[in-house]
Amino acid sequence: MAKVRTRFAPSPTGRMHVGNLRTALYAYLITRHAGGDFILRIEDTDQNREVEGAVDIINRTLEKTGLEHDEGPDKDGGVGPYVQSERVKSGLYLKYAQQLVEKGEAYYCFCTPERLESLKHKVEGTDKEISVYDKHCLHLSKEEVEANLAAGKPYVIRQNNPTEGTTTFHDDIYGDITVNNDELDDMILIKSDGFPTYNFANVIDDHLMGITHVVRGNEYLSSSPKYNRLYEAFGWEIPEYIHCPLITDENHKKLSKRSGHSSFEDLIEQGFLTEAVVNFVALLGWSPEDNQEIMSLDELIQKFDYHHINKSPAVFDYGKLKWMNGEYIKKMDFEDFFKMAEPYIKEVVTKPYDLRKIAKMVQTRIEIFPDIKEHVDFFEAVPEYDIAMYTHKKMKTTPELSLEILKELVPVLEGTDDYSNDALYALIKEYVAKKGCKNGQALWPLRTAVSGKQMTPGGATELMEVLGKDETIARVNAAIAKLEAALA
Repeated sequence: MAKVRTRFAPSPTGRMHVGNLRTALYAYLITRHAGGDFILRIEDTDQNREVEGAVDIINRTLEKTGLEHDEGPDKDGGVGPYVQSERVKSGLYLKYAQQLVEKGEAYYCFCTPERLESLKHKVEGTDKEISVYDKHCLHLSKEEVEANLAAGKPYVIRQNNPTEGTTTFHDDIYGDITVNNDELDDMILIKSDGFPTYNFANVIDDHLMGITHVVRGNEYLSSSPKYNRLYEAFGWEIPEYIHCPLITDENHKKLSKRSGHSSFEDLIEQGFLTEAVVNFVALLGWSPEDNQEIMSLDELIQKFDYHHINKSPAVFDYGKLKWMNGEYIKKMDFEDFFKMAEPYIKEVVTKPYDLRKIAKMVQTRIEIFPDIKEHVDFFEAVPEYDIAMYTHKKMKTTPELSLEILKELVPVLEGTDDYSNDALYALIKEYVAKKGCKNGQALWPLRTAVSGKQMTPGGATELMEVLGKDETIARVNAAIAKLEAALA
């Protein structure tokens, strides 16, 4: 059996879309699972769409996600160059296109843009316009073709597809698919600028690079019969096709750049961890037999079986991604977590508190890093809050009881200099025992007084330890004044 060889062949047109990342990931997992080779090829034949710096983005994304390639522009495996524009210079694609012309499988087309425009017609019942080429130039004589070429007349080379019968091809996910040949337009193989189209170049390159499994989005399903006709015209072996399902947003519309989280870098900027994104993207259309959800890249390699990829569209569930990210954050080494969390804490906390203690409080409570700010902003200043927050039915706490307890706690808090969490908790327990009330009846008003929040990342004494003696007492006194004014 031939060694498995897959490729990721992105166009350098900007940030890496989630769909492209999934294609790269699936191609990588297939080949690593089988002990094969993963090839990076840059498909830059559409020079008009190329974005400066996009190749760097591709390399950076693959490096961050751990999808290391075995061959590519920076790693010659003997079948390069691995950048299509560099392959164009050698005349490679034109040579193969001319072979097809000689076989009658392709032909020169000299039609002007105006003539091609005249072939457009509207699809019945829609505003959509389509153009189906009428094979006009297929019927030019050899002499006419040679005369046009000699005169330097602009041309493209088109594939010559049949107009009768059917073509059947096999996809490992969707099975056997049969199409009517009259639906196969004579697609352009070589453009007027001498560059190959994506459709032609990827067939030539996949064959010459020995690609055994082609992973791509299912939007290319309709083009597969035309690809197969090219393979057959050359007498080449057709690779395994693995077409991945569409990715939609929660409204079941195609995931687009407007969604705000359509690219890998979008998600990283929103505070997601690379490992969580990779894990989540792997599950957009596939799941392991044991239904495990949290998996490292090594576990994905071990478990990945592309035969279990689904046909139905995969929903990009943002809520699930956030949950998954939270699980990864909880498992992070604290030093790594603090390094990433510190800038977010510093955005809202400028006072000289122990930021490491604050970070420890939030690590198990957030799903994405920007969540940190709303969890810790009260350390800078107590927000405005309603005294109704002092009411806790279960603990039978009321604003009146809270006022009484806070006033009694001020001298207790003033009487100690040990503001460690344990010492403060012991002090409160001692007060509670003397008072004859529940722990919560003292801790709830204290936490409310020092934070002004319904929910906090730590308990009352943890917060007080970070705030220190002076700030704690100042906040408790402010809370007493607030309650007295409201209850007067």
